[in-house]
Amino acid sequence: MALGDAILTCLTEGPMTGYELAKTFDSSMGFFWKADHQQIYRELSRLRDKGHIQGREVVQSGKPNKLVYTLTNEGRMALRHWATRPSVSPSIKDDLLVRLYALDSIDPDPLRNDLLARQEHHRDRAARYERILKKRFPDGTASPADIGKLLTLRLGLRHENMVADWCDEALTALAEITLHLHDPDAPAAAAPEVFDLSGRSQRK
Repeated sequence: MALGDAILTCLTEGPMTGYELAKTFDSSMGFFWKADHQQIYRELSRLRDKGHIQGREVVQSGKPNKLVYTLTNEGRMALRHWATRPSVSPSIKDDLLVRLYALDSIDPDPLRNDLLARQEHHRDRAARYERILKKRFPDGTASPADIGKLLTLRLGLRHENMVADWCDEALTALAEITLHLHDPDAPAAAAPEVFDLSGRSQRK
């Protein structure tokens, strides 16, 4: 997926200025496709050159005129063509997970603050998803035109809550490790149960 595809998707909701598109990315699309405002403005110019969008100048009294963008027929066709291609599974690059992987070789204490900050971040995002869901879908249902948005918000909420809960698990494990380092006679934490791909436990 490219930024242009995300912008075309945003414009299916209706005409928008560049500023309105940037705000939409900040409050919705940006949850799962990051782009800064300058990137959006540059991509709008490219989409106009390709004929996928058109800009209409709107005269305003007492302030600068604004340029409102809409999808063209070519843009809608490009969006439909893009949607027929298979999606690509996202890759993960997370330095916190790399540090946890090497936990037996590094000082665990600094990781605690890192995990607490990460947990707060995901709890804040979960609360934001909750507010959006209650505002846009107060009864938990959506029209056929909005069902995709509802499903996306629900997945986002579940993901944020899951990661926040995982941070709790990791913090508990770190506390047990720290206790054992300071008191070698303290009982070690129980080894986690490991499953193979078939779901069978590998604990000995």
